[in-house]
Amino acid sequence: MSLAKEFSKGIVSDNPLFRLTLGMCPSLAITTSVANGIGMGAAFTAVLLASNIAISLLRKIIPDSIRIPCYIVIIASFVTITEMVMHAYAPALFKSLGIFIPLIVVNCIILGRAEAFASKNGVFASVLDALGMGVGYTLALVIVSTVREVLGAGTFYGIPLGGASAQSALIMILPPGGFIALGCILALLNKLQNKTR
Repeated sequence: MSLAKEFSKGIVSDNPLFRLTLGMCPSLAITTSVANGIGMGAAFTAVLLASNIAISLLRKIIPDSIRIPCYIVIIASFVTITEMVMHAYAPALFKSLGIFIPLIVVNCIILGRAEAFASKNGVFASVLDALGMGVGYTLALVIVSTVREVLGAGTFYGIPLGGASAQSALIMILPPGGFIALGCILALLNKLQNKTR
């Protein structure tokens, strides 16, 4: 097993949002600003990293018959810790992300990585897998949120672009804008991938 491949697969070939199209609900809901995208990506990565480590360490102890409920309890514990830390140290971000922080518990990416990877591999490989998937998911969120914030609000990370005369497309920060931005990005990525074949 190549360690570099384990890390890079989550960023490029198995990107959770752009290649596997998993975790769409929070991805489209919170990507109205780059700050939200970075915050959700950081929370997601922290939970994925901690849960992958715990599940990898406990993989030989957890009986097969109850492994999924055990994984959910482990993931829920780390989500609760992450939520409490965000509430204490980043209250504006916590308020902005709202219900989507607790929904990390049922995020199919995290449960999928627990089942497909952490439960079958050692701690170091599980850490690389979690970091790769976390970085890939965060980059995807930042790309989508950049498109939506720049086009919809005329800002980048809250900094105004183009002066007072700049026009913005309000639809891009509304729910349909998430689908439009993600669809255009996926189409562009597929076009680029077909050109390289």
